[in-house]
Amino acid sequence: MESNGVEVVASGDVRFTFRSDETDVNVIIEGKKGWVEGIVDELGLSDVGLTMPIGVQSRSEEPDAISEDGDEEDTLKAPTDMGPEPDPSRIPVVKRPIGALNVEIEIEKIGLEPPSQNDVFELMDAFSELDEPRPIQGEMSVDPMAEAWLKELMRLIVREGGRTALATEMIEEVASAKLGGRTGTELSVWLESLFAAGKLVKIHGGDTTGWGPSPRWLG
Repeated sequence: MESNGVEVVASGDVRFTFRSDETDVNVIIEGKKGWVEGIVDELGLSDVGLTMPIGVQSRSEEPDAISEDGDEEDTLKAPTDMGPEPDPSRIPVVKRPIGALNVEIEIEKIGLEPPSQNDVFELMDAFSELDEPRPIQGEMSVDPMAEAWLKELMRLIVREGGRTALATEMIEEVASAKLGGRTGTELSVWLESLFAAGKLVKIHGGDTTGWGPSPRWLG
């Protein structure tokens, strides 16, 4: 098959790929279709992953692949239509006097406002009604069961409460018993380790540190 002077040759090979962040598994198998399918079946991965054909592109050796009319030079020219000119007036400008930023309001917008007792009690009730999750799998987890409960808590605040983060103190008050009894410095150090592993995002809010789920981890 030829397209624009380039010959596309199907190699007859396929590539199977499967990746699981939860179990820290990354599988890539390349080879003839029948052989790859046999290995995939043997590994029990038939219902997951993606199989794609592998193609090889090569330049056509035909002398007329590039015409004598200077078509090659035309292909190197920048397109004449680059879209509309930038309009700086459409870029929103935020101006405020020095010292006019209300930190408390901005912190409240991202979900780090000081929780009221009602908020804490409601979250504790909702959290207590959750079914016990399965322990997190993978060598990267120090405490699989505690991490699974924290993941459920983060999923609860995002999907049910519309929040992006919880302060360390609120996590302790709501879920300490499910997080291996961690409190105070021990809890903070554990949350820091999950942040370093890319599972949590860390939000600094003045005297309060907030923790939210990484979308990849929560997904």
